[in-house]
This record gives sequence, structure tokens and C-alpha cells, in this order.
Amino acid sequence: MADPELEEIKARRLAQLQSEFKPGANASNEKSAEDRKREQDEFKNSILTQVLSQAARARLNTLMVGKPEKGQLVENMLLQMARTGQIMGKLGENELISILEKVSEQMQKKTTVRFDRRRAALDDSDEDL
Repeated sequence: MADPELEEIKARRLAQLQSEFKPGANASNEKSAEDRKREQDEFKNSILTQVLSQAARARLNTLMVGKPEKGQLVENMLLQMARTGQIMGKLGENELISILEKVSEQMQKKTTVRFDRRRAALDDSDEDL
């Protein structure tokens, strides 16, 4: 009694999985993902063009080449500032430099090195002499 129902459920599930993993369906999903990515990049670039002067935009692009993670962080910060209305006009190169300095201060990790002299003094190699 349960076998025909089970077989029917298996057949529907198999058909569903086959339709999801067809090569044509997968290509359309990849294409739409590429389209979304391109649209997001265009939107991001349009906002940055409105917010930054040419010199500031060139400096940001240079930063993206040298330090991509820091450039991405600054870019996201600028986009967030533009969305919230914290940036009123175009930022010049000097304003961008001050933002970059603030970000650099926040990103710097203060490292401390501790040297345990007691451990260094109790070296086993001294006992062999």
C-alpha cells in the first residue's frame, strides 16, 4: 500500500532534482548572478563618482591595487556615509586622505612582545657542560 506512494514521491523528487541541475538552468542562474554583480558594481561606481573628485577617485583606485582589503573597507565606508547623508558634497583628495588616516589608525594592531627571562635563564643546554 505504501510502495506505490513511495515510488510516486521518489519519481517526483527525481524529476525535480533533474530539472534543477540541467546544464541550461544552471547557466541561466550563473548569468543572472553575473548580471546582478555587474549592476551592483555600476551602482557602486556611480555613487563613488558622485561623492569623490577625480583626484580622490584616482587615489582610491591606487589603494585598491596596493591594498585591496583596505581599499574595499574604505569604499564600503564611503558608500555607507553617502547613503546616510554624512557626505554633502564631493570629497577632495585631502578629505579622502584624512579618512584613510583614520582607517589606518583603527586597523593598526598594537603588538606587544613579552620575553620571560626566567625561562630563558633555565636552559637545559647549560647543564651538559
